[in-house]
Amino acid sequence: MAEFDYGGFWNETLCQMRTELGEEEFSAWFSDIKYLRSEETSVVIGFPSGFHRDRIKTRYQNNIRAKLKKLVGREIALEFEVIPGSKTETSVPVQKNNTTTNAAADDSDRSHENIPASLPQKKQHPHMRDDYTFEKYIIGENNNFAANAAIAISRNPGTAYNPFLIYGGVGLGKTHLMQAIGNYIHENSDHKVIYVTSEDFLNEYVQAIREKEMPTFKNKFRYTDVLLIDDIQFFQEKEQIQEEFFHTFNTLLNAKKQLVMTCDRPPSELKKFSDRLISRFEQNLRVDLQPPRYEVRCAILKSTAENRGVAIPDEVIDLISKNISSNIRDLIGALKTLISYTEIMGQPVTLEIAQQKLRDIFASRRQANLSIEIIQKVVADFYSLSSNDLKGKKRNQKIAYPRQLSMYICREMTDFSTTEIGEAFGGRDHTTVMHSIDKIQGLLITDPSLDSTIENIKRQIKELSAKM
Repeated sequence: MAEFDYGGFWNETLCQMRTELGEEEFSAWFSDIKYLRSEETSVVIGFPSGFHRDRIKTRYQNNIRAKLKKLVGREIALEFEVIPGSKTETSVPVQKNNTTTNAAADDSDRSHENIPASLPQKKQHPHMRDDYTFEKYIIGENNNFAANAAIAISRNPGTAYNPFLIYGGVGLGKTHLMQAIGNYIHENSDHKVIYVTSEDFLNEYVQAIREKEMPTFKNKFRYTDVLLIDDIQFFQEKEQIQEEFFHTFNTLLNAKKQLVMTCDRPPSELKKFSDRLISRFEQNLRVDLQPPRYEVRCAILKSTAENRGVAIPDEVIDLISKNISSNIRDLIGALKTLISYTEIMGQPVTLEIAQQKLRDIFASRRQANLSIEIIQKVVADFYSLSSNDLKGKKRNQKIAYPRQLSMYICREMTDFSTTEIGEAFGGRDHTTVMHSIDKIQGLLITDPSLDSTIENIKRQIKELSAKM
């Protein structure tokens, strides 16, 4: 059989892709692709990871094939191979049919991607947790896009997705994902990485002013390669620190240095923040972390138990997953509480012990002291209605949908029964409340954006409740 070598055509294709995409995007996705070999009707390309392979297939395959066809004069198929032994090829736990499998062994599940493995070539970064890595970050529908973007950034910092803002409620894994980026870059490159909380950034700024060391402060944060800054919402109402951060922000971006930030809310909801900072937060990639769904919660608990070397029955995993859905921190905290108790008592983990020892934790998550009136007010304001509209008899879609959403949130955030909730909404029957809850649960399956809306409303409810 005659040998075919399309290497020259492949190189020309890459040149055209570079011109079309620009240097930043091209470097982020094509710099590590390798031409392996040719066959009569195909070109075989090598990738450092399954994640990288799948992203190229999704985004660029058709464009590459069209360019090859034009150059060669006939249709050329693309074949994709992950290069064995690549330092960026590893596996991530995959939850499938309630069983944790391996993504490298089961490529059929595209909601969990192969992720870059950190090589222990350096000492651990002094300001980041050594367990906050991609390998220990469970990927699901709630964070798939955010994780993929973070992986791309870790491989090519300062090129694509800069600045990168991760936002979401408390305990959803924002800091873990941010530090996974930092740990990978620190261990696999010579880049200088700084991780700092907004509080520490502020304290260092105040100390620098007091000791007249502002040049030292500016040099530290403006001339690093990667700056990771946690919880920027705490810069609210602090004009001087916002001014300083604005100039740090600009200096880093102009020098093509990577900036990663976390926040507990979208930039548009930051209060008393300068408009120019808000616009910069929104100028590139922002990702929203949502509470994990049931299957991912199970995977997180199983992974945590395995790391502790403890056998947890499936019914206990199910119990905790169904009772704690708000965030990962509370989920893992409940499991660790249970494990600690059984280790001290010298007992195995059982469903009966879990039900007994976690009862108070489950109850506290319901926030029984939260009033239905507060929920009604926040939802009504959100949809430009009045609380009386939600309690009234009108059934048009403009009012019916917010009413159903209010009932769902009442059931999620309080201990009130469906009968009590119905009574607070104009004396409605408990079956009406149950129908409303089922309706919203169905919409959550078909409309992914509804998760974000509900979490936004819940956050406003908590803020209003705290003031009362």
